[in-house]
Amino acid sequence: MNQNHETPLLTVRNCRQAYHKDASADLIVLEDVDLTLHEGEIVGLLGRSGSGKSTLLRIVSGLLKPTAGEVMWRGKNLTGPAPGVAMVFQSFALFPWLTVQENVELGLEALGIKKADREARTEDAIDLIGLGGYDTAYPKELSGGMRQRVGLARALVVHPDLLLMDEPFSALDVLTAETLRTDLIDLWMDEKLPVKSILMVTHNIEEAVLLCDRILVFSSNPGRVAHELRVPFAHPRNRFDLAFRQMVDDIYGIMTRRAPKPAALATVTTGFATPLHPVGTNLMAGLLETLHNAPYDGRADLPALAAALQYEADELLPLGETLSMLGFAMLEEGDLILTETGRNFAESETEERKQIFAEQLRLHVPLVGAIRAVLDQRSNHRAAAVRFRDELEDHMSPEYAEETLRTVIAWGRYAELYEYDEEAQQFGLEEEDEAAG
Repeated sequence: MNQNHETPLLTVRNCRQAYHKDASADLIVLEDVDLTLHEGEIVGLLGRSGSGKSTLLRIVSGLLKPTAGEVMWRGKNLTGPAPGVAMVFQSFALFPWLTVQENVELGLEALGIKKADREARTEDAIDLIGLGGYDTAYPKELSGGMRQRVGLARALVVHPDLLLMDEPFSALDVLTAETLRTDLIDLWMDEKLPVKSILMVTHNIEEAVLLCDRILVFSSNPGRVAHELRVPFAHPRNRFDLAFRQMVDDIYGIMTRRAPKPAALATVTTGFATPLHPVGTNLMAGLLETLHNAPYDGRADLPALAAALQYEADELLPLGETLSMLGFAMLEEGDLILTETGRNFAESETEERKQIFAEQLRLHVPLVGAIRAVLDQRSNHRAAAVRFRDELEDHMSPEYAEETLRTVIAWGRYAELYEYDEEAQQFGLEEEDEAAG
């Protein structure tokens, strides 16, 4: 579509979103985010879970006021819900007791559109997204893909200037998601969509390159725009084209680079209080074995590995980063490379693997070392989990603190460094460890 670069449809400047936490520093979700959106373009917000993408979408829609910064809608400050904006959700968000037609009509009814006009526009929207004949069906009678088409029709029927899409295909199976993406871009290119621009959140790198004119790659903790990329390919795009694959590979490289942290954040994001990904030991072992064996032989291109394992970037990157943190692998410009320790782990039997894992935990996860040190020092070799949870919450959100604690519980149990009593919520040592201590 032709782009109009005169007056931006949307402008976000110096956007910050923080939530106050009792007795500790604010939790910063977004920091210094800038975004400009013109008519005639599809822009993707690409990043990991927790990078603030969906929060930014709520700010753009006017449903959430940012802590700092400004949002301009057609050149004017946005002070409430933005007129001419509609959203498609990941979870479909349909009313189960309403038919397809009634679900789609809801937005028009809220706008006070007369019944005859409502029915005509609803029929047009339902036909447009390929659900003609299903007007009287209920959501429970539809497949996931069809339900998402209803959600799309409900957003389009109000003829919004801006269509917001929050991971609209992530709850669908691979083939259904691909069909919907193709249909959406075909309608967009044929100028049949009654919208002027689309802003979509995704963590699927291929999806972003396939659909978008521009991609804003977000970093995390707090969410920032780390890179802005223009996609140079004309539609329809061929995901097997060498240039397409190279761009996907380049974005993987960008997302696996570790940006230097500001000095002010260094003390709260390193050491004891490093947030940990909730990655299971079985997954780690499985990936190390996969990397060790043919065809990878110790080195894998992340996009190819993701495709082979049917993983999203949001699933594979935390796994790769965890292996890197523990010294089992290295992330280099979109490749995952086994270290000597990782190779030893992959070649070892179960008990030896536990010993290797325990050693890597002691070396690279200060929280594990701190837990074990407290247990060794105490005569009863017991310690309440709340002690460590409280300390973690001084540096991160309660959700991240709980996730990190659950992760070190699982890792430490596997490595047989300590036990954990779920009922009492306390760490302890096994009898032989106590005797040794």
